[in-house]
Amino acid sequence: MQRSDTLSRCVAVDPATFGSRHWGVRPLLSRSAELPRDFADLLSTETVDELLAERGVRAPFIRMAKNGSLLAREEFLSPAGVGAEIGDQVDSAKALAAFADGASIVLQGLHRLWPPIIDFVRGLVDDLGHPVQANAYITPPGSRGFDSHHDVHDVFVLQIAGHKHWTIHEPVVEAPLASQPWTDHRQAITDRVAETPHIDTTLAPGDALYLPRGWLHSARTTDETSIHLTIGVPALTRVDVVRAAVARVAESVTELRSSLPLGIDPTDHATLEAEATKALLAFADELRDRAHEWGDGVATDLTRELASRTRPAAVRPLAMLDAMANPEAQRVRLRHGLIATVSDDADRVHLHLTGRTISFPASCSAAVHHLVDGADADVTSLPGLDDADSTVLIRRLLREAVLVPVAR
Repeated sequence: MQRSDTLSRCVAVDPATFGSRHWGVRPLLSRSAELPRDFADLLSTETVDELLAERGVRAPFIRMAKNGSLLAREEFLSPAGVGAEIGDQVDSAKALAAFADGASIVLQGLHRLWPPIIDFVRGLVDDLGHPVQANAYITPPGSRGFDSHHDVHDVFVLQIAGHKHWTIHEPVVEAPLASQPWTDHRQAITDRVAETPHIDTTLAPGDALYLPRGWLHSARTTDETSIHLTIGVPALTRVDVVRAAVARVAESVTELRSSLPLGIDPTDHATLEAEATKALLAFADELRDRAHEWGDGVATDLTRELASRTRPAAVRPLAMLDAMANPEAQRVRLRHGLIATVSDDADRVHLHLTGRTISFPASCSAAVHHLVDGADADVTSLPGLDDADSTVLIRRLLREAVLVPVAR
């Protein structure tokens, strides 16, 4: 996987220190003076206005909320007139009225919508090795968000404009999963926020705050409009490893696929407990004895899971068609962010992608491995193939959006 310097923009420690001392464990407050640059290139008041007024943003890429409750869509959406009668486009005048009345604007999925953030998020995926998403929160003066709560994903808060005050408390649930929302722990959260905060501070433009999932937080604006980016990281966890292992056991161990006894009484707790214990012990025995055997398969499952949660860099269809028409003139490389693996058998080399596999003659093996390893190439430099066969392979992989032309 490629690496970038994107993470270093968000944390005031080196990536290795961040990984060992903070990632998934402890918050990190980074002031603008400690960071290599601010975040003005990602978003600004002017670009927020451009998105709202000129880019045809549609739901669900926008929502608005006030006092912790979402506004009805008709309060900020409407059709956009002749040729754009779709009714879920942002109405800038309605959005202005709601914002002036104290509602916050949330621009969701900016990693799919706004080019600077698309590139930024792609870099963070490279650095973190986990899925990443980006939302912008535009909050009017004197506004308070949700009461103290936890998220079930890690976040980087990047302050863009204005100031926002954040109050952070230690978790009541360590590293919660998606099945453990804060709403299931209201009383424990109420008790915890009565204690001294872990962090109680105001973020200024260029400041950044990292919060692992589970850490309680609430925020409020000062006397000015605030804009911040929330970069969410729904990380792969060791529970994902266990789930993949369970799937492997289910496929391989007939005993564990067998039915529970006929006529079992669902109210007979003692019998159910005995059956559960028996199955768990059998599972543990199989896992202990065959962990090394199944490790490769579980790793493959995790690769597929990560691929399903991320998207590679977009391709430009017309430019790709031009490249396909003249592959001899192209220098190409693997599409950025594409998760691809290769396997070989006696007759074929197989390129495994999300949801599909492309196979080639075994003579293409060295060339396919060369490309998947991230090396640039052209028809004269692919190992193991002459120019004619290289041309065929490059054209096919351009057509499949596996390769992209390299700018000369």
